[in-house]
Amino acid sequence: MRAIVEQDHITADLSNAFDFEFDGVTEFEPPKFSLPADFSIGLIVGPSGSGKTTILNRIGRSEEPLWNAGQAICSHFGSADEAREKLAAVGLNSVPVWMKPHHVLSNGERFRADLARRLQDGALIDEFTSVVDRAVAKSCAYAVQRHIRKAGLKRIVFATCHYDVAEWLMPDWVFDSATGRMTGRGSERRPEIELELLPAVPDVWALFRHHHYLSGDINKAARCWVASWEGVPVGFAAVLAFPCGTVKNAWREHRAVVLPEFQGLGMGVRISDALGEIVLAEGGRYFSKTANPRMGAYRNASENWKPTSKNMKSRPDYASGRETKEKNYKGRHINRVCFSHEYVGRGVTT
Repeated sequence: MRAIVEQDHITADLSNAFDFEFDGVTEFEPPKFSLPADFSIGLIVGPSGSGKTTILNRIGRSEEPLWNAGQAICSHFGSADEAREKLAAVGLNSVPVWMKPHHVLSNGERFRADLARRLQDGALIDEFTSVVDRAVAKSCAYAVQRHIRKAGLKRIVFATCHYDVAEWLMPDWVFDSATGRMTGRGSERRPEIELELLPAVPDVWALFRHHHYLSGDINKAARCWVASWEGVPVGFAAVLAFPCGTVKNAWREHRAVVLPEFQGLGMGVRISDALGEIVLAEGGRYFSKTANPRMGAYRNASENWKPTSKNMKSRPDYASGRETKEKNYKGRHINRVCFSHEYVGRGVTT
């Protein structure tokens, strides 16, 4: 690629200052690249200016999605199921965000919404994860590749200057535009995630309350923890004493939330397991009820959790007619079928 620019006193001063011979001609030859014939995910990675975008443009053109300023972003998909699946696939799991128009989103939210609209066969995605922090980038890369493979999509090429997403995106091939080298698929498994669980005060719940699927309230008597990944807060959990005439030193899960952009990595169930281990280590018993189908299915299949007699059953016993603090809550949940378990802990370490 060759371009000619007008020489002036500024180009002259700068080239002289750095002893650079410049005659007004600039040249750049992007690395030679041949697109593989059959693949699901390809990744072009390299520093800025190494030819990534040029290579993508040679492969084809990918149109930017158009957004109607008067519609919610979720309304730009063919159905509610498609919107939920694709938005979740890019780490945009917040229902309130789904209801917003595109132009009011943050830069990171816009990136993920645009990506969700472009997830189809033959998509070319430039500047992948460039506007999100690195922990979110890894989470997004893993969620995207999982959706692509589940949906059976083909020939999707990503380009980025961030080498750290490669092991999370798990592409079928990686082309390094700095070296011109093509390599095949690496590990079939994503890297391990190490979470740090730190004690917290209930006031920290304010950072997470809007992402809880049932209630934004929290009991001030709750024992609380914040989970962080690579120094970034990703989740919150709390437990409450569970007064019971037949079980001594019992506790129940009060709140458990993983921020939307980190959902889908299995953090929620591990945080919950860790709380169970903490309670058991203190000589207590730990119970939890959830309406979340993924969490419930995990516990039903896990040796670390034992179903209670109320697991996956409606609760007509909630209609006792007694005046208690929990009367309104119980009245709303009489017919709601939830998963109910006790943590028994078989070999899980915190």
